[in-house]
Amino acid sequence: MIKILFIGDIVGKPGRKAVKEILPRLKRENNIFLTIANGENLAGGIGITPDVAQEIRSYGVDVITTGNHVWRRKEIERYLNEVDYILRPSNYPPGNPGKGHLVLIKEDIKIAVINLCGRIFMGDFVNIDCPFRTVGSLLKKFENELSIIIVDIHAEATSEKSAMGWYLDGRVSAVLGTHTHVQTSDERILPQKTAYITDVGMVGSIDSILGVKKEKVIKMLLTQRPVSFTVEKKNIVLNSVIIELDEKTGEALSIKRVNIPFNI
Repeated sequence: MIKILFIGDIVGKPGRKAVKEILPRLKRENNIFLTIANGENLAGGIGITPDVAQEIRSYGVDVITTGNHVWRRKEIERYLNEVDYILRPSNYPPGNPGKGHLVLIKEDIKIAVINLCGRIFMGDFVNIDCPFRTVGSLLKKFENELSIIIVDIHAEATSEKSAMGWYLDGRVSAVLGTHTHVQTSDERILPQKTAYITDVGMVGSIDSILGVKKEKVIKMLLTQRPVSFTVEKKNIVLNSVIIELDEKTGEALSIKRVNIPFNI
């Protein structure tokens, strides 16, 4: 049995600081084998840069997934081609920087991580390739090569993420939703032994709206004008899940939500 920790969307500097303080103990106390985190909001609450990626990596995160905000910081584009630990969604059209999946070997155990982006209610990103067909093609490449496959489906619609869970049940070890920054309480092992949760949540303030100051979001909704968001620093919580897997079969044995408060 091995344990994999997946951390929800890390929002800005407060989120990074919470990971720095919490992660070492969390890994030690739970005997974590591999740590994955969604990092598309690492830089100022939106986007990712090489510096913040390296920072979060230094705290003990093995793999960083992203989503629709991955391109918000231009400096990340070249870096995506230079490193092997950051993913952008696999279903972006061919020719984009970086890669959407990786296979790593740790202590002779081979693990694949796949990053996907949904299309329903995702604004300008509805024109990306189909995430279902994309992951189906990828799995054909992995057939008979490895058993442990973790999928981050970064999507808005719960229906799309739920459909992905059922579509991949028995074909991957875990389907973990990100993007909404609100953790759902539907974690379960699907019938064919795939761990599933609609959304892992975030590392951000519980007194915020998606990690940013609530006053800013409310003003935007009231006025329907653009507003510059500011990351909220108070009452941070680290939302995450720990998945137990059979290292030989890749089947999920359990999935547990772990939420740890942190005050700066």
